[in-house]
This record gives sequence, C-alpha cells and structure tokens, in this order.
Amino acid sequence: MFTGIIEEIGKIRAVSRGSAKSQLVVGARKVLEDVHLGDSIAVNGVCLTVISFDKESFTVDVMNETYLRSSLGNLRIGNEVNLERAMAAGGRFGGHIVSGHIDGTGRIKGTRKDGNAVWYEIIADNSILKGIVEKGSIAIDGISLTVAAVTPISFSVSIIPHTLEQTILKDKRAGSTVNLENDIIGKYVQAFLTKPNDNNEKIWEVLYG
Repeated sequence: MFTGIIEEIGKIRAVSRGSAKSQLVVGARKVLEDVHLGDSIAVNGVCLTVISFDKESFTVDVMNETYLRSSLGNLRIGNEVNLERAMAAGGRFGGHIVSGHIDGTGRIKGTRKDGNAVWYEIIADNSILKGIVEKGSIAIDGISLTVAAVTPISFSVSIIPHTLEQTILKDKRAGSTVNLENDIIGKYVQAFLTKPNDNNEKIWEVLYG
C-alpha cells in the first residue's frame, strides 16, 4: 500500500523487454536506504517488486498486463520516474490509500497557470471517469491529488509548486500519457452497488431517494 506522496525522482538505467521476461533497472538513492529483496516500490504509480539491487539502482520485473494497462512501455533509458516505497507500519498518511494497481492511462489535454498553481486537464476513458468525483482523490503517475473539476470527457487537478518540483509532472505537456488509479474506496463502493444484489435497490433509495 502507498500514500501517493512521491519520495524521489529516479532515472531509468536499463530497459529489457521480451516475450519471456521484461525488466526495468531504475537509478535511485532514497528508496534504496532500507531496500530488501521482494520489497514493493511504486514506479510512476505502478507497484513493482524488487528482484535485485545495488547501491545505486534496483531491478524489477514487469508483466505484459502491466505494460498494457500503464505507460511503462513508453519508458526509455534516461527517462525520469516518480518513486515511492510501500508505506511502513505506523507511517503517516500524507495523501490517500494508493494500491499501485493502475486502472488505465489518461492523456494531458492542456495546462494553464492559476496564480502560483498549474491546472492540468486530463482526458480519460469513461471506465475511469465514472469513478472520479469532484474533490475526490486520484493518483496520477503515483501522485496523490485532489480532483478540482470533472467533465464528460476529462477531469482537472490543480498542482501546487512543491508537488511540481518534487515530481515528474513538471515535465509533462499536452499529449503526454499518465498512469491513473482511481480511489480504491470508491471502486469498492461502485462494485458493490453494481453487482446483482437484493439489497442494492434499498441502498440506492437511501443514497439517492
């Protein structure tokens, strides 16, 4: 489990993709301070397992399903990535509950400045948009953010300078692809209400009258 608070920006050192095995080697510093084999590290919001490491980098396996659902397939040597270790027991929740299991990708439609903040509008499929609510939480490339606005084809977030400085979002432009993970609590509620259940009618009546 993660919180969506990025710990550092890492850099891709090697990419190996084949039919039998696909791996990424990621250069890092902070997330290696107490790393162990089998640890989970979120790379641009995708939960990946450390299979080897040294003093300057760690290696992870990447499944084909992960490439299909995320933007990891676009990574090349030298690309920067957001990194976050799994939350330690007793740690603070600075963001929201993030599983590291990507729901899909979105595309940045455009950005605009608003005082010292920057708004990002992101186009996404309806399967993702239906789980997004204004003032709710969304993880973009692993960053815990608050949804500022929602339209039938997109949603927007407003980013403060600190978040831009500490993440790779500052380098994203119109047309860039980003990983998206909806709020897990909302996903459970949505799944519960849409599954066939005799009590669903009563729940909808209570919620919506």
